[in-house]
Amino acid sequence: MNISQCVAQRILELCAQRNITVNKLSTLSGVTQSTVNDIVNGKAKNIGIVTIKKLCDGLEITITEFFDTQEFKSLEQEIY
Repeated sequence: MNISQCVAQRILELCAQRNITVNKLSTLSGVTQSTVNDIVNGKAKNIGIVTIKKLCDGLEITITEFFDTQEFKSLEQEIY
C-alpha cells in the first residue's frame, strides 16, 4: 500500500466512524467534492498537506490523529 492509498483508506474509515458521506466531508472541510472524490477513488496521487489539514479540520481531528495509524507507521519509503 502506498501513501495515497493509505490517505484514501483513512478518509473513508473516518467518514464511516462519524457516519458521514464523503460529500458531507467536502462540505465540512471546504475541499471541493471532486478533489475528495479523486482522493478516495485513487485518482489523486500527490495529495497536499494543506488539503489533508482542511479534511482534518472538517473531521475535527488533528493531523497527528489522522496519521496515527498502524498503516502509516508501517509504510515503506517511496523512492523513485
